[in-house]
Amino acid sequence: MADLKWSPDEKKVAHRAFDAALVRERLAVRRHVEALLRATEEGIVIWEIRDYLNDAARDIDYKFDFRYSVLITVFARLVAEGALAMDELAGLAEDKLAMIRELADVWRRPLP
Repeated sequence: MADLKWSPDEKKVAHRAFDAALVRERLAVRRHVEALLRATEEGIVIWEIRDYLNDAARDIDYKFDFRYSVLITVFARLVAEGALAMDELAGLAEDKLAMIRELADVWRRPLP
């Protein structure tokens, strides 16, 4: 996949889809933190939030990698997790879409 060529139009589609999924992921983190804060007035929740944010940041940094050499895999994972819809990738070449669909199916399979 590292040797895939991305046209200028495909690059625009990829950036738009990637950015939209990243915004949604960050918003989900924010909502979770807000829910934790609303759930209690105890100060100890701050440490829970810190730990959660550290884990979330690590996960986001790992999951959201915008290098064209790995972007098919990134999109496949996001599609499998429901963080990205295939229609947001409309405009990519059919071979790329097929690879994303196929890898998304692999991501969805339960571990043995």
